[in-house]
Amino acid sequence: MNEPTPAVAVVIPCYRVSAQVHGVLARIGPEVTRILVVDDACPEHTGDSVERQCSDARVSVIRHAQNLGVGGAMVTGYRAALEAGADIVVKIDGDGQMDPALIPRFISALAQGQADYTKGNRFYDLESLRTMPRVRLLGNAMLSLVNKISSGYWDVMDPTNGYTAIHRTVLVHLPLAKLDHGYFFESDMLLRLYTLRAVVRDVPMAAQYGDETSNLHVSRVLFTFPLKYFRATCKRIFYSYFLRDFNAGTLQLLGAILIGGAGAIYGAAKWALSIRSGIAATSGEVMIAALPVLVGVQFLLGALQFDIQNVPREPLQRREA
Repeated sequence: MNEPTPAVAVVIPCYRVSAQVHGVLARIGPEVTRILVVDDACPEHTGDSVERQCSDARVSVIRHAQNLGVGGAMVTGYRAALEAGADIVVKIDGDGQMDPALIPRFISALAQGQADYTKGNRFYDLESLRTMPRVRLLGNAMLSLVNKISSGYWDVMDPTNGYTAIHRTVLVHLPLAKLDHGYFFESDMLLRLYTLRAVVRDVPMAAQYGDETSNLHVSRVLFTFPLKYFRATCKRIFYSYFLRDFNAGTLQLLGAILIGGAGAIYGAAKWALSIRSGIAATSGEVMIAALPVLVGVQFLLGALQFDIQNVPREPLQRREA
């Protein structure tokens, strides 16, 4: 017997995209049953423009009285999609950089029970990377490395890619009220998904750059993202290796902290003492400090290897079924 066709909803957060959003709406295919346009207090009144010019019966406009950011707009859209009975919710930006023709690719793995969350990856096709501005290319590459450590999804790239799809089974378990409302939204989503042990898959895609203006400034990334990534990393490690489970990775991490830390503290104390006294540390004291540090590094590498192999493999929707 054939599986029922899932109900697919598309959420489009809108802020200063009145010139591009109509082209996005026109290219959304029949596989989508509901389109939710979230006007995030847009100064261009994108919601009004959509209601005036779009005749697609699938389209509904939701308005925010004040700007909440892309994450806040998506939380509103996610809640509305769940209330509408959507099985899969796709996120597309309204600036035209994401091709709606790729929606079937994003929902395929979810509909077949092979993944819980899919996201775009612009790093698959090296030729298409030539169209990406150099600053974005370098920034995304660096963020991808940091995000692997922070989220625990070592097999995904392009963490700031906003083209995503999520299955209802996972969405109902997410703490939507706690999701980051700003441009850290996509990275925060990966952390939340890892705590649920949801399976995430990349979908190859090519970015499209036109006359749109990006609202994400480099200064925001440099001054806000590092602290958020650090906090997310600490939360994930605590949740995964100390609160919800205690495994070989936990033992290796404890070994790295306790043994390596003890060697580092002992070495620092001896170094400070030798500076004050003017007497150089003996070779034996140097070895006593160095050996625990080296052992701690080995434990840390072992914990890292365990974490890489601990990427979620069984979709949450299968486990709940």
